Amino acid sequence: MTRAIVLVLDSFGIGAAPDAARFNDAGADTLGHIAAACARGECDLPRGPEAGPGAGRQGPLHLPHLARLGLFHAHRAATGAWAEGVAVPDAVIGAWGHAAELSSGKDTPSGHWEIAGVPVRFDWGYFLEEENSFPAELLEALVQEAGLPGVLGDCHASGTEIIARLGEAHVASGKPIVYTSADSVFQIAAHEQTFGLERLYAVCETARRLLEPYNIGRVIARPFIGSDAASFTRTANRRDYSVEPPAPTVLQKLHDDGGTVVAIGKIADIYAHCGITRTVKASGHEALMDATLEALREAGERSLIMTNFVDFDMVHGHRRDVVGYAAALEAFDARLPELLGRLEDDDLLILTADHGCDPTWTGTDHTREHIPVLALGGGLAPGSLGARETFADIGQSLATHLGLTPMDDGESFLPPASSSTPLSNATGGH
Repeated sequence: MTRAIVLVLDSFGIGAAPDAARFNDAGADTLGHIAAACARGECDLPRGPEAGPGAGRQGPLHLPHLARLGLFHAHRAATGAWAEGVAVPDAVIGAWGHAAELSSGKDTPSGHWEIAGVPVRFDWGYFLEEENSFPAELLEALVQEAGLPGVLGDCHASGTEIIARLGEAHVASGKPIVYTSADSVFQIAAHEQTFGLERLYAVCETARRLLEPYNIGRVIARPFIGSDAASFTRTANRRDYSVEPPAPTVLQKLHDDGGTVVAIGKIADIYAHCGITRTVKASGHEALMDATLEALREAGERSLIMTNFVDFDMVHGHRRDVVGYAAALEAFDARLPELLGRLEDDDLLILTADHGCDPTWTGTDHTREHIPVLALGGGLAPGSLGARETFADIGQSLATHLGLTPMDDGESFLPPASSSTPLSNATGGH
């Protein structure tokens, strides 16, 4: 069967992009800096049942399965040096490369849309002021139309920090917390019980409509629970309200051509539910991988399964949690053999990212980086795919693999059908 599986390791950049200086990100390197911290012994975690997530991880960054797919080779090609302390395999089984971004931003929608063959060449709107970030008339309209007693926040902030700081005032007043970042985003946090989840969604829908003149990429509902600042915790009921991509993505083209698109995690929200056959919600990387494996088991001819592993970004990157990021990468790597073992000869697997979020970098925002392009199947022989000039090469390759008309952007890295290499030969039996 001709199927494709795309795993997006959200924020897993592999070295500063050529234009990183324009974003104040020259020198950013999510993978390289995590590996260096591990090699220095800065990411060693205690052992034992009470040690928490990632308990027991020690020493250099250990990603043997990603390494066999070509991750460290791709990083070396992007940066000019091997990641510190890592074990480089004698041979790789995947085709590997690194891609730069054409899109004007370093945000989630831009990265995902470009992966799917549609770069964002226009400039998003942004709220640049660190304090009093939003226009007064926008907030006044939101308060009036959503029937709110007012809002709190109105600033740039990290989600966990602002909920801890203003959560109690929100519960007492009923005023939702509104905040933004360097991305084109308007975020609204509210307590699931005291404010109400459905009410939060309704407020976000109102905000999405009011933000149309401002060209803002996303409105994000950020529900949380807990009784005080020490116990407030964001829940899995996050919802993103994105604008629609400016042109049909490879997802939309496959859907319209009678294929099946399974969106796992926040994928459907990112593409504004355009071109989605089935949405599978899951929270946490273990559940996301489980859902991916189940979708692959059920997938038929001309199916595209796309999963976003958001915790790399949301839980570790933005919080500048180097130790947690390293542990999450190793946990992800440990699950890869399950996926590789279920691939069939005609399948195409692609592992990639949508931007960087270097946990050693200043601030809490994304970083402008190359992304890895690790591919297995689709007739590809192991080896270098070279430097890709746009993430859209992934979308073009998916279009080729799935028998669709070409995308307007990108160059396929798949070989001509006549030179196909059986997947079982490339993987040594998978």
